[in-house]
Amino acid sequence: MTPRGRRLPDGFTIRIRADVRRHGDKGVLVGGSPLRVVRLSARARELFEGDRLEVKNATGRAVAERLLDANLADPDLAGPGPADITVVIPVRDRPDQLDHALAAVHPLPCIVVDDASHDPAAVATVAARHGARLVTLVENVGPAGARNAGLRHVPTQFVAFVDSDVRVDAATLGRLARHFADPAVALAGPLVQSRARSSRPRWFERYDEQASSLALGTTPGSVHPGAAVGWLPSACLVGRVAHLGAGFDPAMRVGEDVDLVWRLVARGHVVRYEPQETAYHDARPTIGSWLGRKFVYGTGSAGLAARHGTAVAPAVIPPVAAVGAAAVLLHRRWSWPVAAASLISSQVRLKRVLPDIPGRGGLATRLAVRGLGWSVRQESALLVRHSWPAAAALALVSKPVRRAVLAGLLVDVAVQVSELRRPIPPSWLLARQLDNLAYGAGLWVGALRSRSPRSLLPRFTRKDGAASGNGVSP
Repeated sequence: MTPRGRRLPDGFTIRIRADVRRHGDKGVLVGGSPLRVVRLSARARELFEGDRLEVKNATGRAVAERLLDANLADPDLAGPGPADITVVIPVRDRPDQLDHALAAVHPLPCIVVDDASHDPAAVATVAARHGARLVTLVENVGPAGARNAGLRHVPTQFVAFVDSDVRVDAATLGRLARHFADPAVALAGPLVQSRARSSRPRWFERYDEQASSLALGTTPGSVHPGAAVGWLPSACLVGRVAHLGAGFDPAMRVGEDVDLVWRLVARGHVVRYEPQETAYHDARPTIGSWLGRKFVYGTGSAGLAARHGTAVAPAVIPPVAAVGAAAVLLHRRWSWPVAAASLISSQVRLKRVLPDIPGRGGLATRLAVRGLGWSVRQESALLVRHSWPAAAALALVSKPVRRAVLAGLLVDVAVQVSELRRPIPPSWLLARQLDNLAYGAGLWVGALRSRSPRSLLPRFTRKDGAASGNGVSP
């Protein structure tokens, strides 16, 4: 759905994404996030020069907006971006990290929000040294409330929220703000990469540098529930003040960034992820603080489920593919016939809804295989990460469950190897499983505290691996 009130300006340019495949007469696009198949009308195809479209009229505007929202195209941005950005840094103690954060964003104007530090004088000294405005809170309100306190004092059109343990320079923030050339964009965020502070990083720090929970991959896109990137971390965000309203939900101590993104999207705004820009987040210096943060992230899902329902589901799987994936993980004598039946069923359903183009049957088969593979990956994550307490309990009494858990562990390792594209040391495997255990434990504790299982339950969808569209035309 195109955001309400959106109007891309003339001269705004988009480019079909490199991972989008074109079929038939190249008017059928396969890709996006969630995966979909879209046919461009003849009128829409005439607007393109290769993979590039420049908005020159209402027709081009409509096509560009729809392809951007479907994650079939990305904006082709140029120039330095706007300079009227105020940086808001919430902090509680940590003056040394604050010092580095303020130095990195120079010369942008900054507002430091002291969230009831134990040593407020140290924070005030650092803020004064960098010429930052200081807002002091006498009661600790948490990161969300502290950011909101700073937001209320922002005089510029745009705001950058930067945590005190993050390093990002002014030029990076300015380039992120180029996304605001699209008037519907409310937030834009970079790749947040962990970086160890110690000169000789320990094994869990090295793992976090490569597999941080805040690093959301290398593919840019429109952020919304169900997309490949469904949220952005508040460690570093650039926002349009007019669209943010009151900002974050101050009642949320964790998950407030996910909540803000989803509320903005629900109101018809656009949120963009731009991994070509990078902010660096200090890795946790002790194994206790590292695992503790993973646990806290897990507990936040219950609060999100109370506000956003099934959008927080740990897996979204078509029922037919779910049966096929379960059969693969159980790897019994009957597994492959069941998996084959699942593939055939999905292929038939997909062929029925795909556009009538040459090679439709082959395309439906490829999409069905891709859907089954993604379902195997999701069910593996349920077993070894999101629902491991239940899986571990059942594995004590059930050989088939033990077999499925082992298969899930192997799939989890295979996914990591494919994403890193290099051999994984044993310490990495240990760190990965500790990551899974800590997050899953937090997820279940959050559900028990809220007395609701909603954050634990997968969602079953009727779509077999791809949405289908019959035209992109005004």
